[in-house]
Order: sequence, then C-alpha cells, then structure tokens
Amino acid sequence: MLAIAGAWVSLKDLTIRDEYRSSDRSIVNDFYVPCLEQATVYNRAVGYFSSSSMACVAQGLTAFVRSGGQMRLITSPQLSEDDVQAIEQGLKNREQAIEAALLRELEEELPQVIQDRLGALVWLLSKGLLEIKLAVPKTLRQRGIYHEKLGIFVDSEGHVVAFTGSANESASALIDNFECLDVYCSWDEGVRQRALQKARHFQDLWNDQTKHVEVMAFPEAVARSLLKLCPPQPPTQEPRVATEQGHYNIDSSSAPEALSGGTPALPLNITLRPYQQQAIANWFANKGRGTLKMATGSGKTITALAIAAALYDKIQLQALIVVCPYRHLVTQWARECRKFGLEPILAYENVRQWQDRLLSQLYSVRSGYQPFVTVLTTNATLMSHGLQSQLPYFPEKTLIVGDEAHNLGAKRLEQSLPRTVGLRLALSATPERYFDEVGTEGIFNYFGPVLEPEFTLADAIAQGALVHYRYYPVLVELTEEEAQRYAALTQKIGQLASMGDSELEEKIKGLLNQRSRLIGNAANKLQALRSLMSDRLDTSHTLFYCGDGSIESEVAQENYRYVEAVTALLGKELGYRVNTYTADTTLDEREDLRQQFESGELQGLVAIRCLDEGVDIPATQTAVIMASSGNPRQFVQRRGRVLRRAPGKDRATIFDMIVVPPNLEGDSLAVERSLLKKELRRFVEFAQLADNAGEARVQLLDLQKRYGLLDM
Repeated sequence: MLAIAGAWVSLKDLTIRDEYRSSDRSIVNDFYVPCLEQATVYNRAVGYFSSSSMACVAQGLTAFVRSGGQMRLITSPQLSEDDVQAIEQGLKNREQAIEAALLRELEEELPQVIQDRLGALVWLLSKGLLEIKLAVPKTLRQRGIYHEKLGIFVDSEGHVVAFTGSANESASALIDNFECLDVYCSWDEGVRQRALQKARHFQDLWNDQTKHVEVMAFPEAVARSLLKLCPPQPPTQEPRVATEQGHYNIDSSSAPEALSGGTPALPLNITLRPYQQQAIANWFANKGRGTLKMATGSGKTITALAIAAALYDKIQLQALIVVCPYRHLVTQWARECRKFGLEPILAYENVRQWQDRLLSQLYSVRSGYQPFVTVLTTNATLMSHGLQSQLPYFPEKTLIVGDEAHNLGAKRLEQSLPRTVGLRLALSATPERYFDEVGTEGIFNYFGPVLEPEFTLADAIAQGALVHYRYYPVLVELTEEEAQRYAALTQKIGQLASMGDSELEEKIKGLLNQRSRLIGNAANKLQALRSLMSDRLDTSHTLFYCGDGSIESEVAQENYRYVEAVTALLGKELGYRVNTYTADTTLDEREDLRQQFESGELQGLVAIRCLDEGVDIPATQTAVIMASSGNPRQFVQRRGRVLRRAPGKDRATIFDMIVVPPNLEGDSLAVERSLLKKELRRFVEFAQLADNAGEARVQLLDLQKRYGLLDM
C-alpha cells in the first residue's frame, strides 16, 4: 500500500467498477495498474502457456514490480496429439512431454512487444517474487486444457478484489485486444461471498485440491529459459501496443516519478510524522547510533529508510544492511525499499543465489562504478560463513539496521554483528530482553541507547494506528496440586536468587520457565473459557491465544496439548466453529484459514506462538488470552496485533485470563511480590488505556491489595 501525506491507501480506497470493457475503459491503466500498486499478493489463473498468453498476464505488472508484491500464477501446458500418444504408449513420461511442450512455446523468435511485456513477469521470477504451477487435466486423452481465467488481488489489510475475464490470450488478442472483466470486491456486501469464494477456488487449485485437475511444479528447465528474457534493470514503464502491425511505444502515463537510480530517496508521497522526524534528528545528534523503541503501527521501517536517505544526502552513504529475524520480514522490507528507489539483494538460505551478486556489487561500489548497495538478510544468515566472509568488504559508509533488535542480544548473534560498521540503528517495540540483562546490555552497547521520543501503545491508539479496545481481566485460581507446585518453584527461585551467583542465572531462568508453563496451562482456565464462551456462541472473529504445554484429562488420563484441549472444548463441546493456527501451519494453510476467519466461515482461531512471530490477522475483533506471557515483548506484541486496524473494525475486545498466585509466606512472598509487580504493572497499564478503564482496574484491585501493590 502507498502512504499519501501520512494516510494509508488500500484496495478499498480505490474506485473500482463491477465491470470493465475495452470499449469504454483502459483496462490496464484503469484497473490493473491501480490494483497492482496496492496489492501485496496477486494470484492469477490463466489458460494455456505460451509467450503471448504470458505477455497478457504481464499487463500492468510494472506497477507490481514497483510495489514489491508476490505473485502466484497457474497455467496449463498445451499438449499436441503426438505428445498425448507418446505418453500413452510409454515413449515419454508425462513430465518430459510437458516440459518439451512448454519449451517449444519459447523457441520461436518473440516480437519485441511480447519480450518487453514479459520483462516484468520474468523480473519477478528472478527475484523469487513469482511462483508458477501447472494445472493438468487428469484425462489427457481428451486433450483438454485448464482454461479458467481468474485473478485475485489481496492487500496488506486483507481486502480482496477478484476478477474473471474473457481475454483471448493469443498473439492477435494482445494487439489492441478487446476484453471484458467482471469484478468482485470483498468489502461490497452484495458480492463479498463471491469475491472470497473466488479466492478460495484459487487456493484450492494451488493446493491441488480441485477435482479433475492435477497441479504440479513448473519445470526448472522452462524457468531457466524464461529467465533468459530477464531485463538488466527492473522495468518501470508499461509497453502499449499502437497498431495491428505490432508497433508500440512506452506508456509514460503509468511510469513512476524517478527516484534516484538505485540510491535511497524519500518518496514524494510519504510525509514523515513529527515523532519520526524527531527520532531521526536524535539519531543524528547521537552520532549515528541509537535504538528506536516504537510500537506497532508507528512506521519503524519508514523511519529507518528515511535515515538512510538522509545519510545519502549528507555523506553519500554507500551501503545499507538490514537484519531481520524471519524471511517474511525480509520480503516486507524489500517492498518498502523499492518505494525508496532501492533494489535490494535478498541474502538468505541458498548462498549460491545471492553471494556472487553481492560480491560483484560490493566490488562495483568500492571501485566507484556503482553508488549504492542494499542487502536484506536474516539473523540465521548473518551468522553464516557465507555472509560473515563478505562483511569486511563493505565500504566505510555503511548503515546496519537491526529489525526486531531484541533478538540480536542472543550471544552468537551479538558476536556476529560487524564491528567495522560504524552507523548503527536498532528497531524494536521492546528492545529489553526478558530476564537477560547481559543480552540487553549487548544490544545497547552495539547499537546505542533508546532515543526519544518513544512511541507507545497509547500513542499508537491516540494517532489512529491501532483501534480502541475494551479490556476484561478474568482472574483464575490454581488447583490445589498446581498451587503446591507453584509454591515449591517460587521457593527454589528465591533460594537461588538470594545467593547472588551470576552462574545460577540459567537455573533461575529454567525455574521461571517451568512456573510460566504451569501458569499458562492452568486447568481452571478451561472452566473459565467454558463459562465465558457459553454466552458468546453467536460471535465471530475471535482469536484464542494458548500456552504450548500439556494438561492431564481427568477422564482419559492422557496428556493433551493445551491447544487441543481448548479446541475440543470450543468445537466439540460448545459447537463454536474453530481451527488451530500454529507455527506448524503452512503458509498456504494460513492464508486459507485467514480468509475463512475473515468471512466468518470460521468463528475463531486457536493460536500458539506463531502470532508472536510477525504474523498478523487484523480481522480479529475479540481476543481471549489464555496464556498471559510474562515476557513483556510477547505481551506488547500480542496486544498490538489484536488492535490492528481492519475494515469495519472500530474497537477490539480483550479477555485476559490472569492466574491468581496462591497464598505464600516468608521469603517466597517477597519473591512473588517482586515478580508479580513487573507483570501487574503491564496489566494495570493496559487496563488504564482501555475504554472501560475504571471497570478493568476494579477487577485487579484484589490482587493489588493481597500483595501490597496499591501504589501502582
């Protein structure tokens, strides 16, 4: 999505008609380009594979190249009668015949207009932003082909625009072709289900779950043949056919305003907010070092790239390194980098896919042949020999950015950070590491201290980056057995802590983790959940955060994962339509579940941990937090994700299950009071920010009285 003067633009903000006909509209300029500029995902199912049909798919894709989205394409091989006979007679296996048929389509000399149109498609393929699969009818004897024509745009807020078309994808149709598209938008109640159904049809096809059609991987040999058409630079202008003889020109109306040829520059359509401007000024005042502690929705990425652009203006910055904990964050950074005029190297996983390119660009920068190089990598790759061996060759004027920088306090990661790079910036809503003072100190020693202004959760709500919410603490007592285990663990923690031996910190951390798991999976939470949801069976868009330990069933005496117990209670006992959403759920399954959740087909999702890893489901209107993490980072991230803005979402509701510690005495009471004070401070802060602050605070008073914490 684009930001215009601080306001975010999405698919929903576009003026989209329910039909486009070539007789009265430029389908490329009026429909494809605007949607592709806002989309983060473009799913396309097209007829048969040929150079001209691929060129038709590529219409408007220069806009998608600029926005850095990801595309999935399904097409069908066109097998000849000889191909089918060769397969049936065993002269060729099916895969060989399909590969040969596809390669034949690319052997002929291609018209220049087709080569140029394919440029955007192949560029996405070369960057790993396009994945292609083949749809093959299961009955080859009839020589049928998969001939559906379907397109799906999805933006970062989950809005869907689906379209079906009559495009005759052939060479003749490509030249001033006449098309008619029917369009369905997910925010239009009249066609919402149709739009989401089209999206599900594509997802089923992609997952090979469609009757009579088999979906298979795209042959590597054909991909290599396509990559020969890859342009040396990302295409920025849309070819436009002018005559039936194939002459054409470049449609300059769709070209973006030039930024700076591969060097960082603040886009004209982005206006920095005052707190972002102040953070940048303070980073420069601190001599190019510092940590920005900024909450969800505050624009940390934009702020960091604005610093890079300012450094280029001031000192001709030569290189930017961004380190992210996860691959999907690398992709998000790449999308934002391209808006700032950068074409980053994505350095992760297979070293052969990026190391030579990085080495070449570093040489070009140091030799003066190239002004700038951008590298986006993961924490894991940062520690690898492949990247470590090249860090000494980065130029003197290099900026390193640590995204979600709290992760970089781990010992191996902190030791992998390049000491030769002087310009350093850390980004995190919660840079302090939980019960790891050494790791926290390592982060601040390397990147620099937290700079003003901090952008808090309250700021994010006040400025409209997050929605308002109502907060309901649900106090839960431990069972007698759990209370005994809790007291024993607390006593051990107190004994070890009183020794003041730094070598015992790992043992203390282990005991704290055991106690945290005990709290997270307290058996009485299930009874509290049953009581809560019995009155809410007609609701939807509910997210259930669970612990990841196990409980013992009183009936079957089996160990169940807590999430399975929660799912069984909700689904089997109460009839609430739910599914699990865990770190083991594949990306394709996550997208399918997200769409079912958004449409209301699923009323709820039961999640473990994965939503602490940068995964967002903005459609969540209610959250039931079964495991209130003691880790402040997870605490902040979980609540921030629940408060993400989404269409039709004005406010969120949060039920927070808080386990009441058992009555303790002596030293154990002092230990418990110290530990509880840290956690209760977060609960109180969150209650104070809620629309029902008074009501929420009353629920916490008893706990504060018991431990003498009324001053909070």
